[in-house]
Amino acid sequence: MGAEAAREAIAEGTIGERIWFYTNYQCNLACRYCLTSSSPHVPKRELDGATILALADDAVRLGFGAFGMTGGEPFLRRDMPELVAALARRLPVVVLTNGTLFTERFVAQRLAQLANLPVALQISVDSAQAVQNDRFRGKGSHARALSGLARLRARGLHVRIGASLIDDQPEDMAALRELALSYGIEGEDQVVRPIIARGAAIAAGLGETAGPADVPPELTITVDGAFWSPASPTITEGMLDVGERLTLTIRPLDSAVAAMLRYAAELPERTRKVA
Repeated sequence: MGAEAAREAIAEGTIGERIWFYTNYQCNLACRYCLTSSSPHVPKRELDGATILALADDAVRLGFGAFGMTGGEPFLRRDMPELVAALARRLPVVVLTNGTLFTERFVAQRLAQLANLPVALQISVDSAQAVQNDRFRGKGSHARALSGLARLRARGLHVRIGASLIDDQPEDMAALRELALSYGIEGEDQVVRPIIARGAAIAAGLGETAGPADVPPELTITVDGAFWSPASPTITEGMLDVGERLTLTIRPLDSAVAAMLRYAAELPERTRKVA
């Protein structure tokens, strides 16, 4: 596929401007609704750093405008701070993280380098109340996430809060927004998303049913291939869902983009009911 065709598809919204990398699947938490059923006990399944950077160069050439990184918990990787910095020198980056690993020493020695780069660290906090948050994300996770968030803010890093909507309780969301504001996090940096009934959420009886026409079309790369959306490469009871896999081939990125356009052409009219 030529860069001109890719740029046109991105401009039209057929493909989102952000490309996602699943950096690894291992996590220090085991959230009850996790799309990838990540935990401390699953294999790492890391996407090689050199491969990520090569794909990033392809993404720039093809006209993508931003990167996203997720897992698992990305910062379990030792090379993660340097990898984020390298990507941010190409395009803006958002990293999804639970924030519980951000000790004062780690922030000062490893993450401070990101303060002057276009990097947003999106911390998962589901409620202003620790009890509500921790019953789905693990005991103590709320306090640790907020401590990490405060350390990042103190070092001048760009921080977002990402909440998974567990219960449709407007007063809970209002309290969470107030909590975010108390840390100076406002506007588009307050992210609220629905739980999707995939991965661990199925066993927990949580989330909304969503097909490929209901999730954002953002090309997503994992060790298992290229997928339609960051909601696509889910793992349920140890099995990878390949229903929204575009191709096993991830390099060069052109092949994945071409496969994504073919996939999009076969979908019904997009509803975007889950955003």
